[in-house]
Amino acid sequence: MHAQGQAAGARKTFAPMPVTDDEIRERYLDRAIRELNLLSREIQECRLCPRGALMPVLGSGHPQADIMLAKYAPRPSEIEEGVAFYGRSGTALMKSLRRLQIDPLAVYGTLFVKCPVADTALADPGCLARVAEEIAIVQPKIIVLMGEDALEALNELALPLARPLSPIVGEVQPLAPQMAALLVPNIDVALDEEHTKRAFWSAFRALGDWWAELPPY
Repeated sequence: MHAQGQAAGARKTFAPMPVTDDEIRERYLDRAIRELNLLSREIQECRLCPRGALMPVLGSGHPQADIMLAKYAPRPSEIEEGVAFYGRSGTALMKSLRRLQIDPLAVYGTLFVKCPVADTALADPGCLARVAEEIAIVQPKIIVLMGEDALEALNELALPLARPLSPIVGEVQPLAPQMAALLVPNIDVALDEEHTKRAFWSAFRALGDWWAELPPY
């Protein structure tokens, strides 16, 4: 007996299931890329913030990064290029990551205030909440928060199963199951003076200790 409308001998075909760890990882990576591309288009089309003709500043990096870097708002160089951590801060971070022997390909960077508004207070809460979507897609093992304003913004997201973070600089804190957080000074401010550079490095090198203890799988 055949189902109504189905020709005799016809068989349903299914995509082959991944059978190796590499195939499974590739499937997850492909999905993360698609979801981030979709999120980027939604952000670019969003008109919640009064940004005029300027485009939002998008996150960049590996779609399944172990480390997520998050600042609160963009700088002029990032606004000009439309990419988070572009310019002076990005160059300084690359040097810091190499010094800590952290693979830059294991990093994703983003901003809470994605739109270039005249005053960050004008940013719509829905804009800031986009970071929660990025976290859900990338699923980092640690989020490095650049400045207390970024920490407060993350706490306000109330991520599933997340605990409130304390404003303790340079100490890795548990955030959610299989996810930690590290508060460091704002890299944009830290680059202006020698003593603030040292303060940033003192806090940021805790990321190197965390990375060194990360299991190799």
